[in-house]
Amino acid sequence: MHANIGRCGQGLTKIPRFGSNCLRSGFVYWQSNSHCFRRWSSFQTPRSPDTTRTIFSGIQPTGVPHLGNYLGALREWVRLQNDTTEGTTLYFSIVDLHALTVPQESAQLRRWRKEAFATLLAVGLDPSRSTIFYQSSVQAHAELFWILCTVASMGYLSRMTQWKSKLQLPDDTTLDNSATRSRLRLGLFAYPVLQAADILVHRATHVPVGEDQKQHLEFSRNIANSFNHIYGSVFPSPEALISPAKRVMSLKEPTLKMSKSHVDERSRILLTDSPDEIHKKIKAALTDSDTMITYDPIRRPGVSNLLELLGHFEGKSCQDLALEFQSTSLRALKENLASYISNHLRPIRDKYISLMDDKTGYLDDVSEQGARAARANAELTMRQVREVMGL
Repeated sequence: MHANIGRCGQGLTKIPRFGSNCLRSGFVYWQSNSHCFRRWSSFQTPRSPDTTRTIFSGIQPTGVPHLGNYLGALREWVRLQNDTTEGTTLYFSIVDLHALTVPQESAQLRRWRKEAFATLLAVGLDPSRSTIFYQSSVQAHAELFWILCTVASMGYLSRMTQWKSKLQLPDDTTLDNSATRSRLRLGLFAYPVLQAADILVHRATHVPVGEDQKQHLEFSRNIANSFNHIYGSVFPSPEALISPAKRVMSLKEPTLKMSKSHVDERSRILLTDSPDEIHKKIKAALTDSDTMITYDPIRRPGVSNLLELLGHFEGKSCQDLALEFQSTSLRALKENLASYISNHLRPIRDKYISLMDDKTGYLDDVSEQGARAARANAELTMRQVREVMGL
């Protein structure tokens, strides 16, 4: 596991004052046990060994992240931070402008933003090594979004899946349907353009993504190439860093991805859940009537989901874990898994509670430090963009 997690329960420390991101790190690949980040083969672009690398990723503020968010993204961000050496800068953002694609209650969104920011620090992101900031605090994201809208393809955007899934529409839905057009708002339709602006405004060369986000990064590459073709070479073509973590599935409907939108709160484990809550949720996790423990994601998705979760924490294959628990019971598997998750999340939970209860303004200080660094870096990009466009 990454080093910072073990220190999460310790008290707050004063943050150093840096005018910009102080990390000068190295390889964008990380390796742990048999897993490693790998470049998505269709995105490979030859780069010289001494090319400076910039990594960007963001998370929407929708409350406290769940275990799927952690295993699929946040834990990998920390590993990227801790395993890089000289040559890489890292930007991690709470992308609150993206949250506005659906109506939000202001007080709730304000709390969700704080909760998400506290979580990034609680899992181990270090503001002295990574730039951590709110997207809305860096106006260049919105400025570049508008500029990129002038070169974005409507046809390409109409084929994207984000707006269709948000509106719960089939993947083959088109804009020819008048009922669809009446429900679709421009912000939701143009969501991928803002996502591209997030990446390109910081001249990101690498973006950690899950398998389900490959289409969005491909769009970012497309729009960067379109802009460069019209105005000259400004943006790098960002490459994907695909997380090795498979999708974490719902505890109550193991054929569906774990999600905070599921009506049953027992379907997900939040990073702030107490040990007692975690044990109750794992105990109630849907399995089947077969008492044997086998790994078969198609015929036995519930049991297989539990084995996959345990594999994330033990670093063992699901097949090996199935053999290990073959002579025991589902109850023993669930108890073992609940203990692993509880022990792993305890320091994160303690750190999170400490940050949320802090009265010294620490979170505000960290967010402002990150915003200053992010604004300075984004302005370098925008100066060049304005120059080539004649603005």
